[in-house]
Amino acid sequence: MISFRYHLVSIAAVFLALAVGVVLGSAGVSDRLLSAVSHEADDLAGQVQTLRAERDELAAGQRASDEFARRVGPAAVRGLLQGSSVTLVTSGADPADRDAVLALLQQAGATVGGEVALTPAVGDPARGDQLRELTAGLLPTGAQLPAATDTGSLVGGLLGGIVLAPAGEQGGQPIAAQQADAVLSGLAAAGFVAPGPRPQPGNAVLVLTGGALQGVDAGDAAAVIARLTAQLDRVGGGAVLAGRTGSADATGAVGVARADPGIVERVSTVDDLQTGAGQVSAVLALREQLDGRSGSYGTADTASGGAAPAA
Repeated sequence: MISFRYHLVSIAAVFLALAVGVVLGSAGVSDRLLSAVSHEADDLAGQVQTLRAERDELAAGQRASDEFARRVGPAAVRGLLQGSSVTLVTSGADPADRDAVLALLQQAGATVGGEVALTPAVGDPARGDQLRELTAGLLPTGAQLPAATDTGSLVGGLLGGIVLAPAGEQGGQPIAAQQADAVLSGLAAAGFVAPGPRPQPGNAVLVLTGGALQGVDAGDAAAVIARLTAQLDRVGGGAVLAGRTGSADATGAVGVARADPGIVERVSTVDDLQTGAGQVSAVLALREQLDGRSGSYGTADTASGGAAPAA
């Protein structure tokens, strides 16, 4: 009997020891896990702090670069476009970018003949057939459209004689003021351009856009602006296509232009128009075009010409 009780006590002691060991072991594992998690959290907090510091440093550097460009920009472009006239074509351009470029054009001595503001409907594939029919119907007597059938080229051909003084390989004859008014009124009535005064034809055209377009048809819409710019270049003395960061993406007009050898070898492009440097580049690129040269400028990987054209 005593022996049996002794065995029971021994068994109970073993179970008690095991239970205590499990508890102590669990506590040790928990402590180690908590320690590891705490250490990882500290590491992540440190990484976040480092990234914030890097972000702030980059932002400060960008602000300094913009301030420098805006201070020296007027001097860098002064007189470069003296005696030249420039017409603007805008498509989703930021008003602040447009105003900054206009100020630089004045510093460069250019005469700004006016602006044609395209609406998003121009790049809408669902309205492509309507736009093609309207382009043919509004074509002034004696004028010719390009052989291409895409809407960008056709609209560029229609607007070419209105925004540019004919000088390129497809220059043709100047369009009379009354006919030009009829073209712009027809496009405005259909919602393809914003109502506004007729611009005076220029020696060169500056096409201003925003960043990358969004949506299922973004690539097609960007291609319309790229091809429109290329057609304007064929009509007049030169064309520059400038957009914000993102415009050099696959769904941006600059990106589409740079991906097409037939466009990029003729049209100058700028992909950082929201910066002071990009705004100066747009003006320098106009001088480049008038001199019969072209290049790709900005901060995107496809900016093969570097940050800006040579002054």
